[in-house]
Amino acid sequence: MFEFIKGIIDDVDAGYIVVNVSNIGYKIYVANPYSFEIGEEYKVYVYENIREDEDSLFGFKTKEERDLFLKLISVKGLGPKMAIPMFATSSFSSIIDAIERENILYLKKFPKIGDKVARQIILDLKGKLVSKKDDVNIVDDELVGALKALGYKTNDINKVIKNVPKDIPIEQKIKEALKLMLK
Repeated sequence: MFEFIKGIIDDVDAGYIVVNVSNIGYKIYVANPYSFEIGEEYKVYVYENIREDEDSLFGFKTKEERDLFLKLISVKGLGPKMAIPMFATSSFSSIIDAIERENILYLKKFPKIGDKVARQIILDLKGKLVSKKDDVNIVDDELVGALKALGYKTNDINKVIKNVPKDIPIEQKIKEALKLMLK
């Protein structure tokens, strides 16, 4: 099994990238292929899915995303081709947050995820994905996402986020961050 593949992006298509490693092109299915630039070098963390009729690679920019993907595909009824699109429209922390908060409607927004699979994801994974330390990071990711959605730049967000209290609800964090942004 591969841990990662490091090479130059040779091609980008709607559902995959081709990574050139020593003149061998690896086709890797990724959630957001257009976030990779042709001609640039990347380290892509991979999962190899071997079946009787197919050998596929699924790739991620971080090890944490790949590890969450592995936990998701361990859920009965959720295969790699159903799990990979979850990372296309949602952040790592938002997926974990939805599972921890038992947000079935959020999970059902992903293609081919119905009520039964969403409930199974929660049943199998709730409480197994985060520690208390990670829980703070999830809310901070939510805060960053909210501020980005409001049009703020990453550099500006990083300057104020460290001054926002960690132990208040997300709504309060957003208000505090906005006050700091306006100073």
